[in-house]
Amino acid sequence: MENTAIKVLVVLFSIWISCVQAQTGRFSAVLAFGDSILDTGNNNLLMTVSRGNFLPYGRDFPHRIPTGRFGNGRVLSDLVAGGLGVKDLLPAFRSPFLKSSELATGVCFASGGSGLDKFTASIQGVIWVQDQVNDFQRYIEKLNQQVGDPAKVKEIIANAVILVSAGNNDLAITYFSTPKRQTRYTVQAYTDMLIGWKTTFMNSLYDLGARKFAILGTLPLGCLPGARQITGNLICLPNVNYGARVYNEKVANLVNQYSQRLPNGKFVYIDMYNSLLEVINNPSQYGFTTAKPCCCSVMTPIPCLRSGSHVFWDFAHPSEKAYKTVLPKILSTIQSNLA
Repeated sequence: MENTAIKVLVVLFSIWISCVQAQTGRFSAVLAFGDSILDTGNNNLLMTVSRGNFLPYGRDFPHRIPTGRFGNGRVLSDLVAGGLGVKDLLPAFRSPFLKSSELATGVCFASGGSGLDKFTASIQGVIWVQDQVNDFQRYIEKLNQQVGDPAKVKEIIANAVILVSAGNNDLAITYFSTPKRQTRYTVQAYTDMLIGWKTTFMNSLYDLGARKFAILGTLPLGCLPGARQITGNLICLPNVNYGARVYNEKVANLVNQYSQRLPNGKFVYIDMYNSLLEVINNPSQYGFTTAKPCCCSVMTPIPCLRSGSHVFWDFAHPSEKAYKTVLPKILSTIQSNLA
């Protein structure tokens, strides 16, 4: 009788643990793809000017180390991994210092300056998203060697959060800052092309076993300090923000289509545009002094004294505090849709 009671308690305890894990969203890993919003150092060894492995980048990172992250401290991929309880820092897959023990809980494949359009990556000499898929394949091979159990590896990949940020540079640089695409395509036509490339990219990840996708929309690109300089920091560029909104609406629709078409996967759209725009329009409500000039600029060789007073760290990247400000909503969206 006593043994039976103990067995019942064990079963109930196991059920309770499963429920708790489901509610808290216990993910196996975070795997990040895309651009500098998520890049944690993959560009460090590339022959490109799109790098952040020098001071003052990283000045608020532990030990004040410039790791290649495009910010003053941790970037969004780090914060998402930490907020989901996976780990505090997401290492770059191409880092020569990557430890095999880190593989099972996730890595970052993102490359600052990259995009869905191959031209976007090629003009900066960075890692195109489809080449990041190739890195993902190599990661799976290394993970198999580390874990030694193909079934376990498949489980890790299937339960990992696939965090994707792509499209920012395609619009901000390739379309609005160069004549390469703008003279040939309307915003509607070019964003349709981006969605086509994004579909190919997501299909590639799904075919490799990815099942839980958190797809970020672009930032309000016309409000980035680099864009606002054109107007003397007076207003955001309406045409650039329009392009971002058009693209983001199409991304959100694409994510919904995936949810309907692939029931074995989970897909959620993360609205970065409106979340960050709210902070930009009301900086003081969120503890910032300004959202217009950035903390660190080529025009001001000496950065601001307090990174946390600025929404933006440099001409294109939010500060760590800005990421933390929009983080709770991102985590809530991921937990409620992907767990």
